[in-house]
Amino acid sequence: KRLISEKIGGRIDVVEVPMLDIRGGGCATRKLIEVTRQLVKRANIIYQNIWVVFDKDDFTDFDKAIQEGIEEGYQIAWSNPSFEYWLYLHFYYSDAALHRDEWNKKLDELFREYQLGSLSYQKNYEMLYQMLDSFGGVTAAIKNARRRMAAFDTDACSPSLYAPGTMVHQLVEELKKYLDE
Repeated sequence: KRLISEKIGGRIDVVEVPMLDIRGGGCATRKLIEVTRQLVKRANIIYQNIWVVFDKDDFTDFDKAIQEGIEEGYQIAWSNPSFEYWLYLHFYYSDAALHRDEWNKKLDELFREYQLGSLSYQKNYEMLYQMLDSFGGVTAAIKNARRRMAAFDTDACSPSLYAPGTMVHQLVEELKKYLDE
């Protein structure tokens, strides 16, 4: 820290403890990569281990966004067709290629069955992690995602064609390290 401060003159803060900076973008996939690029460029700190999370939905630039993000050095936690597939894996394994509306219906049923939240799935539950982890769902989802993605070969198949698929488990595994300490 001292050597960097001496060399750069204190213009950059060196943070020795993990710092999480989470931001919602709510925009198209490649736009998220651009927004991330701008945030990193304007920041007063040097970010390490940058993750961008998005799903395919109906975006046609999904593969290009993943490629651009990786080229920028970002980690990409993608889901195809939707983030709801990742959530479903907290309950059961599936390799069924369903539309995001079908995943939402399945989650509605599961939230009723497990008596979670307001007994129906809603985006942006504030305590979603705790709800899904209350019955061991996070560990199950990681296991189920690993199983599904074990055969995924980026050289043979693009993420947009690998449905369902998700890499969100990689981000959750990283974050879980801080919770499990």
